[in-house]
Amino acid sequence: MKIYTNNNNTSTLKLLIAANLAGKKLELQKSTFEDQFSGPKCLPLLEVDEELTFFSSNAAVQYLFPILDLSKNGQCQQMQEWEATRLQPAVSNVLSAKTVPADVKQVLQSLVLVLNELLKKHKYIIGDKLSAADISIWSTLYPLLYNEESKSYLSECSYILQWAEELNKAKAFQEAVKQWGGNPKGPFSNNSALGTPQITNLPTPAGSPDDSVPISVSQEEADLAQENWLNGLKNLQAPIKQEKLVLPVKGRKNVLITSALPYVNNIPHLGNIIGCVLSADIFARYCRLCDYNTLYISGTDEYGTATETKALEEGVTPRQICDKYYEIHNSVYRWFNIGFDYFGRTSTPEQTQIVQKLFLKVLDNGFMSTQSVEQLFCEKCERFLADRFVEGTCPHPGCAYDGARGDQCDKCGKLINAIELIEPKCKVCAHRPTVRPSEQLFIELGQLEPSIRSWISSVEGNWSGPARAVSRAWLREGLRARAVTRDLKWGVPVPLDKYKHKVFYVWFDAPVGYTSITQCATKQYEKWWKPDKEYDVKLYQFMAKDNVPFHAIMFPASVIGANEGHKLVDYIFATEYLNYEEGKFSKSRGVGVFGTDAQETGIPSDVWRFYLASIRPETSDSSFNWTELCTRNNSELLNNLGNFCHRSLSFCANTFKGKIPEMSFSNTDYVLFALVNREVVAYVQNMEKGRLREALRHVMSVSRLGNQHMQSEQPWVLLKGSPEEKIRGSTAIAVCCQLVALLCTLIAPYMPDTSRKLKAQLNLPDTSFRINPTNPALFQYIPTGHVIGKPEPLFAKIEQELVDTMRAKYAGTQAERAKQNGDVKTGASTNVGDLEQAIAAQGEKVRQLKASTKDKAVWQPEVNKLLELKKQLTAAQSQPVSDIASLEKAVAEQGEKVRKLKASTKDKTVWQPEVNKLLELKKQMATAQSIVATPANVASLEKAIAEQGDKVRKLKASTKDKTVWQQEVNVLLDLKKQLAAAHAK
Repeated sequence: MKIYTNNNNTSTLKLLIAANLAGKKLELQKSTFEDQFSGPKCLPLLEVDEELTFFSSNAAVQYLFPILDLSKNGQCQQMQEWEATRLQPAVSNVLSAKTVPADVKQVLQSLVLVLNELLKKHKYIIGDKLSAADISIWSTLYPLLYNEESKSYLSECSYILQWAEELNKAKAFQEAVKQWGGNPKGPFSNNSALGTPQITNLPTPAGSPDDSVPISVSQEEADLAQENWLNGLKNLQAPIKQEKLVLPVKGRKNVLITSALPYVNNIPHLGNIIGCVLSADIFARYCRLCDYNTLYISGTDEYGTATETKALEEGVTPRQICDKYYEIHNSVYRWFNIGFDYFGRTSTPEQTQIVQKLFLKVLDNGFMSTQSVEQLFCEKCERFLADRFVEGTCPHPGCAYDGARGDQCDKCGKLINAIELIEPKCKVCAHRPTVRPSEQLFIELGQLEPSIRSWISSVEGNWSGPARAVSRAWLREGLRARAVTRDLKWGVPVPLDKYKHKVFYVWFDAPVGYTSITQCATKQYEKWWKPDKEYDVKLYQFMAKDNVPFHAIMFPASVIGANEGHKLVDYIFATEYLNYEEGKFSKSRGVGVFGTDAQETGIPSDVWRFYLASIRPETSDSSFNWTELCTRNNSELLNNLGNFCHRSLSFCANTFKGKIPEMSFSNTDYVLFALVNREVVAYVQNMEKGRLREALRHVMSVSRLGNQHMQSEQPWVLLKGSPEEKIRGSTAIAVCCQLVALLCTLIAPYMPDTSRKLKAQLNLPDTSFRINPTNPALFQYIPTGHVIGKPEPLFAKIEQELVDTMRAKYAGTQAERAKQNGDVKTGASTNVGDLEQAIAAQGEKVRQLKASTKDKAVWQPEVNKLLELKKQLTAAQSQPVSDIASLEKAVAEQGEKVRKLKASTKDKTVWQPEVNKLLELKKQMATAQSIVATPANVASLEKAIAEQGDKVRKLKASTKDKTVWQQEVNVLLDLKKQLAAAHAK
C-alpha cells in the first residue's frame, strides 16, 4: 500500500497511525496537486492496490482501522464528519492566518469545548475504546497540541490534553509522528478529509479565507464577472405573478414541495423541524427567489393507533386530540416562520374521497388480496385490539417486563407480535383478550416490484444519499404483500360492505394526504398531481430517513397500481438524524428541545433557523449543542454577517448621507466579483441538490469576502486622501453595499426576518432581491444615487450564562423537568392552591394574547392549557379523603428530616428548602382535610391547631425575626379557617 502526500499534511498522520495500529506497512511517496491521479484532486491519497484507492483520508482510516462494535459505527462516522467539516477548517484557518480574527478564534474555541465535554464523560471520543474518530481528531489537533504558540487554544481543555497525552504515549502514535516527519509549527499543506478537492486558489470553507495564499482568478473569470455586473439584471426573466391559488403555469418551472406530515400525538422537537418542515421551507423560499412557480404544502397526519392511544391517555376523543395538536403544530411552525402555502390535515372529507378512490382503482387493477391474520380481540370492548391497545409481559427470554406493548417492549427494546404477549390485557378495560382471526386486505407489492425498481433506477440520482440508501436496502430484501386495512375506528373507512368496520392503515392513507391537502388549497389538485404533458412540474419531498420507505416504495406502489397518470416524486431530500447533546431527541420520552421550548428561550427564530440549517444532518447524524449555538450566533452572525452589513450601510449613511456613491471599478474589483460569483454558483448548485447546509456555508463565505475587502481597501483612510483615493474609497463603500444586497437575497431562505430588516435598511422592494439560477452571479442590485434607509444592528450577543441556564433547564425528559419545576400544567401537582394560582396566571396570559391578535392559531394552544388546568383543579378538589393518611405520614417523615437537619447545622440555606417542603405538605393536608367534615376530621383539626399554636408561641419567644415564624403563623390561620368551614358543614 502507498500513500501519496505533500509535505506537512496532518491528514497523512492519520493514515500512518491507523496503519501502525492495524499492523499494515505503508510506503510514503511525496506528491503534489499537479500530479495526475484518476480521481479527485486531493492529498493524501491511499492506494491499496490497482483496484482500490481512497481519496478521503477519513474513509481510509476507517478502512485501515475499522470499528468492531457496529452499534458505534454511526457515531464514529458522525464524529469524523464533524472533524472534517468543522474542526479541520477551523484549525486550518487559525494556523494559516497571519493575524487571527476574533470570530475565527471563537469558532475554534467553541469546537474544542464541545470536544472537551465529550472526553469529560468518556475515555475516548465515542466511548471506552479507541476508534478512527480518535485518530482523525488527534491528528488534526496535533499542531495545536505540540506547538507552544498555538497551545493556548487548548489551555482550558484539560480533558483533551489528558486524552492527547495518553495517545501520544502509544507506540503506534510515536512511530507515526517519526514517519510523518512534519513540523507542528508549519507551514501546513492543504488536505482533504472527505475527498473534496482542496485547491489552493479557493477560499477555505469555514472561517476567513486564507490571506497567506494568493487567490488566483483568470482574466476570463474577471471579464465574465464584469459582464454579469453590467447585464445580469437585464437577463432575469419577468417575475412571476403571485396568485392566491397557486396552479401550474405553462412555460415556467413549476415546483411542488411537500414536507413529511408530522404526527399529531406530540409537540414537534428540533429534529422533526429541521428534518422536514424547515428544510422544505428554506428550499421553497429559494425557489421563489428564482422565480419558480412554487407551491409548498404540508399538514398534520391525524389517523391511526397513536391518535387513539393518546386520546385514551388524555380522556378525550381522537378528534379533540387532533384539534388540540393541530393548533400546537400550527403555532410552532408560525413562530419558526415556516411559510406554507397551505398547512392542512388528513382528517378531512377530501382525504376520505381521494383515498377510497385510489384504493378502489388498485383493487380493480388486481393488486389487492385478502389474508387472515390472527389478532387479539377484547370481548368486553367488542373490538380487535391494535398493537398499542394491548399490554402484557414481554415474551423474550430474560426480560419478563410486565408493561410491554403489543408492538415493542420498552425495557429490552425488542419487537413483539401482540399475540405472543404473556398475560395480555386490554389497555382500555384491563380485560384479557382472546386470539381471533381477522380478514385483512393486502397490497401485492411483489407484483408491483419490477415497475418500482425500474422507476427508482431512473430517478434516484436526484435523491439524497440517505434516501438512496434506504430505498436500496428495501429492494435488496425484496418486496412482500403488506396489509392496507386494520381493525380500528379512527381512520378512513374501507368502502366495501364486507370491510365496513375496518379502516385503512395509516401508512396507506397518510401519503395521500399530500393530494387531499393540495385539493383543500387549490380545489384542483389534479393540476399538480396529474399534470398535462405541456406543464413542467417537479415534485420535491423533504423528510427524515425513517419516512423514506413510504415515499419511495409504498406510495409510489399504490399510484403505479392505480395507473392513472399520477405524479411520482422527482427529488427526495431525506436527512439522517439530529441528536441532542449526548443523547437522542425523542418525542415519546420527551428528550430534547421542543418547538414550544425554543419560543421560551428568548432567542429569535431566525437564529434557530440558521443554527439548525448549519447542523442539518445531510450525510450523517449530527448533534445539537447549546455551546455551539451560542458561538455560531456570536461569531458567524454577529461578528461576521451582522458586522459586515452594519458597517457597510453605516459608512454609506454617515459619509454620503445614505446615497449610494458613483463607482469606478478597477480589475481588483472584478477579481472580487469573480470570487463572490464562485460562492454564488456553489450556493445555487447546492440548493438545487437539496444540500442546504453546504449552500449556507457559501453564503457566509460571501460575507467573509466582503469583510476582507473592507479591511484591505480601508475606505475610511482613502476618503481622506487624493482625488483618486477618494474615488477608490467611495467605490469600496458602494461595492460593500451591493454585497449587502446580495447577502440580503442569499440569506432570505434561511433567515426571513433578518432579510426583511435588511430590505428595509436598503430601502428596496422585494422584487429587487432575486437570483438567476441559470447564471448565478453578482449584479447591480442598488442603482447609483439610491438613498438607503436607517442602518440598524441585525443580531444580538447570546451570553454564556443563558446557554448554561438553557442546558440545565432542558436536561432530562419533559416529565422529569415538569416534576422538578412543579409544573402543574402537566399534572405534576394536585395542590388546589397552586392550581388556582396557575389558572389565574394562565387566564391573564390568554386575555393578553386575545387582546393582541385575532389569529386563533396564536392563542388557542394557551386556551387549551387553561382548560387543562381547570380540569386538574376539579380533579384535585374531589380528592378522596383516604389521601389524608398518606399526607399525615409524609408530614411526619418530612418533619423528622427537618429536625435532624436543624440539629446538625445552623446554616439556613441547608435546611430551608426542606422546611418549605414540609410547609407545602401541611398545606396539602389541610386542603384534603377541609373537603369532608366529619367528627373525626374536626377533632384532628382542633388537635392540629393546638399543636401549631404552641409551635408559633415558642418561635415568637425565641426570635423577633418575622421571616422565621410568619410562615408557621400562616399555617395556623389556614387551619383555623378549615375548622370554621368544617363546623359550618
